[in-house]
Amino acid sequence: EVQLQASGGGLAQAGGSLRLACLASGFTHDRYTIAWFRQAPGKEREVAACTSPSNGMSWHADSVKGRFTISSDDSRNTVYLQITSLKPEDTAVYYCAGGNFTLLALCSESIFYDYWGQGTLVTVSS
Repeated sequence: EVQLQASGGGLAQAGGSLRLACLASGFTHDRYTIAWFRQAPGKEREVAACTSPSNGMSWHADSVKGRFTISSDDSRNTVYLQITSLKPEDTAVYYCAGGNFTLLALCSESIFYDYWGQGTLVTVSS
């Protein structure tokens, strides 16, 4: 059974940094993609970034490029999302999701993900 556990959220000040972690377990192969989505209060869920650990490829949404960096540590089965220069509009619940595909052209679409973590709340104060 695949399980994703997101952590690292909390209260931060604008301009600060946070690193979120997604511990992935249960994948029986390495051809999968992990993404970070976020959902701000009153808004639709949106993808922030994704990566396929098997090939090291990654993708970032235009809205977060330059401030968000997704990375993976295969030895720890963990995918990270480093967020810098935090803004109040980054306030959201951040979810990690896993899908059985490696084509990053698909990674912005939530329908391709079969597994979701529980979410971690990031609150940015101004």
